[in-house]
Amino acid sequence: MFSSDLPEPDLLKTVLLPLLEDFQYWFGRSRSLLESEEITFLSQDQQADLLARVCQAQQEVMAAQALFNATDGQVGVETAALMPWHQLVTECWQVGMRLRTEKSRS
Repeated sequence: MFSSDLPEPDLLKTVLLPLLEDFQYWFGRSRSLLESEEITFLSQDQQADLLARVCQAQQEVMAAQALFNATDGQVGVETAALMPWHQLVTECWQVGMRLRTEKSRS
């Protein structure tokens, strides 16, 4: 549990910075998977669309990180911006799990 006694910038650094790093990690893994694997349960258009959304989200997260770093942690990210990233990571996890399951069956 985080202390509510932390000044707001310290709280942002404690919570937001690791969250943005996690998004970058998972989007990077997802991008690698989508660029290197043919995912048979997705059409080529679906795979290309998912890859494009991951690339866009990576750019958005990089922009948020740059702004956060440029302001020395004085700027946060609205929950409304975080939720689509979270939903996209979840979608990518589901694709990855299904791909692993299908590969283990063959």
